[in-house]
Amino acid sequence: MTVFIGGAWPYANGSLHLGHIAALLPGDIIARYYRLKGERVLYVSGSDCNGTPIGIRAGQEGISVEEVADRYHEEFGHSFQSLGFSYDEYTRTDHPHHHEEVQRIFTRLYDRGWLYEKEVEQVYCVNDHRFLPDRFVVGTCPVCASKARGDQCDNCSTVLDPSELLDKICTLCGHEPALRKTRHLYFALSNLQRPLEEFLNEQKGRWRDNAIQLTSRYLKEGLQDRPVTRDLENGVEVPVEGFLDKKIYVWIEAVSGYLTASKKWAADHREDWTDYWQPDTRSYYVHGKDNIPFHTIIWPAVLMGIGESNLPDYIVSNEYLTLEKRKISTSGNWAVWVKDLLTDYHPDTIRYFLTINAPEKRDADFSWREFIYSHNSELLGALGNLVQRTVKFYEKQFGGDLVLSTTDAFVERKVEEVYTSVGHWIEAGSTRQGLEEIFEFIRWSNKRFDEQRPWVLVKEDREEGKKVLEEFMYIICNLRNILEPFLPFTATRLTEQLGLSVQTAWEKISLPLKLSMKNPSPLFNRIELETIEIEREKLNDKSKGG
Repeated sequence: MTVFIGGAWPYANGSLHLGHIAALLPGDIIARYYRLKGERVLYVSGSDCNGTPIGIRAGQEGISVEEVADRYHEEFGHSFQSLGFSYDEYTRTDHPHHHEEVQRIFTRLYDRGWLYEKEVEQVYCVNDHRFLPDRFVVGTCPVCASKARGDQCDNCSTVLDPSELLDKICTLCGHEPALRKTRHLYFALSNLQRPLEEFLNEQKGRWRDNAIQLTSRYLKEGLQDRPVTRDLENGVEVPVEGFLDKKIYVWIEAVSGYLTASKKWAADHREDWTDYWQPDTRSYYVHGKDNIPFHTIIWPAVLMGIGESNLPDYIVSNEYLTLEKRKISTSGNWAVWVKDLLTDYHPDTIRYFLTINAPEKRDADFSWREFIYSHNSELLGALGNLVQRTVKFYEKQFGGDLVLSTTDAFVERKVEEVYTSVGHWIEAGSTRQGLEEIFEFIRWSNKRFDEQRPWVLVKEDREEGKKVLEEFMYIICNLRNILEPFLPFTATRLTEQLGLSVQTAWEKISLPLKLSMKNPSPLFNRIELETIEIEREKLNDKSKGG
């Protein structure tokens, strides 16, 4: 089986915050899991360097769009690597290959009759002498009356056109813009209403509830044809005569990156990209709630339009992450920036918290108190304690070299059940539930350790004490495998500390198994509770400074 996983493309206009990682992390867990099972996996994403947010940032700083995109693309790559994201291809939308492939997709849609010309009124700034696409306009949402950008309302998730906003303001100069006639190409999305309804009806049980509900709402309201060209300075040029001075609208261009990145990876590795775009390929799309319509309506519509058959199977769309009970605000600096967090905290501490508290069904909150308490109680107190007391005590009593030859049949069945159950949750896209099952097993193992009392057994019956300790060594060796998708750095530490020569795999460890332990050290260090207030004060100070 082949598995395709697409992670949403962050805008290269500012640093990544925890909300971004909370939305994207399930993709890496799913990719690592399927690789452990021996499946062929292609996991792709990249930086969105063509959207209007980058142009706005460049204007604010008085530098070029390319300089902004280069800065944040490099920062993103470092952050993802430091967090252990295992992308097979992490590219960028301003790469020449992406431009060429998007133009091919666009031309195919045009040639197949899905695009048509239309004269429309567009928002135009008389002061700046330019049309204002997307985020160059802010105003009031016509659906829910909240503040909204010209591309989408964050409050109700409605995808918007700048002309639809009420009380419009140009973000460049602050003046009220006018409307002027211009010609653009439109995608006949309304003609795909019925096929998309049928497609949605097939997805229940595989898509998150929020994806089902929001997509159903759009379809119930009736799909409207959408513009696919924009008057922009940067982006992918429209390859159609009469529109060569325009750019392809980012909503169709960015999602096409999943296909263009697949082709780029294949070209660079001498592979066949079509292997991962077959009808029987299992595909996952991982993103935040605000990206749902682009992955459940727009991207399937584009794929239908160009004749591709591998439509999204699983939509892994997290709700929002709040920060200390408040909405994350990048403009107000009410955010925890990933690059800063990585300088002070273990990457698996971050991965653990954002997975065990993932906003899978409702908004979740990041608080410094919970972040530090969860590290100390679960990573250090549960997992770290089980490993440290087992390995250290065994080494002290019997030396560091051993061969595990047998284990308790009940424990072996219990381990096998964990593989099966956790695997089920990961495949369903519920990585939070999968990690919860693992830590339930770790707590069960600690309880069993206390009940077995190996420190007493070794004094009463040395061989029986050794046998019991080896039972827990067997558990820990399997935890090395089971934790790898979630906590890859910890899994690597376990491999090193146990002297494991066998590769990680999603199956219980085969016996006999040779181990060679050398000076095992704690997996995690305690984070002092005083850190909670220190971090809160830093957050408040940054927010006040804007």
